[in-house]
Amino acid sequence: MTRGGAAKDRDGPERRCIATGESGGTERMIRFVLDPEGRLTPDLAGRLPGRGVWLTADRPLVDRAVKKRLFSRAFRQPVEAPEDLTDRLEALALARVVEALGLARKAGLAVSGFEKARARLKKGPVGALVAASDGAEDGRGKLAGVAAAAAEAARRPSPPMVDALSAAELGLAFGRDSVVHAVLDEGGAAERVVREARRLDGLRQPR
Repeated sequence: MTRGGAAKDRDGPERRCIATGESGGTERMIRFVLDPEGRLTPDLAGRLPGRGVWLTADRPLVDRAVKKRLFSRAFRQPVEAPEDLTDRLEALALARVVEALGLARKAGLAVSGFEKARARLKKGPVGALVAASDGAEDGRGKLAGVAAAAAEAARRPSPPMVDALSAAELGLAFGRDSVVHAVLDEGGAAERVVREARRLDGLRQPR
């Protein structure tokens, strides 16, 4: 996911990544807990009870945590992490982004299609731009240009660009076969989409 002039991350507690040893905000991290049977359980919503450990949502780091048995070290007990943990996390993260976009659409806070997106941008600043990862670069550039002009006129930073999903995946959120361009209104819905897309982007295979 790329950012054009980006809004600040939401303030929040810092957590330590078990793979890097570095502490930071949780916007790009995933929490893990152990269920009552001691099985490793991803907690992407950050709400499950119990002691949690945190891992940066980055494919190589997740692979390293599995290979080096870092979850056992972090929980101070034997923990079996599935070899395909990274792929499972990617699927979970994708579902959360699709859900967040779908909720924004149903609430009337998102529009899709290049012309509708451009028309919305001309009305004023938005919370986020959305472009399919497999969409044409020229269309993405034009949309970003309109957004930058609107933001400059309003003396605001350019909105972040969410580009972690394919056209078919975006279509799932908007109830269509495929979607290439969309925009989201400012507010909590856009902030959630951006936050979830950051984690998904880190977990995806390099494009």
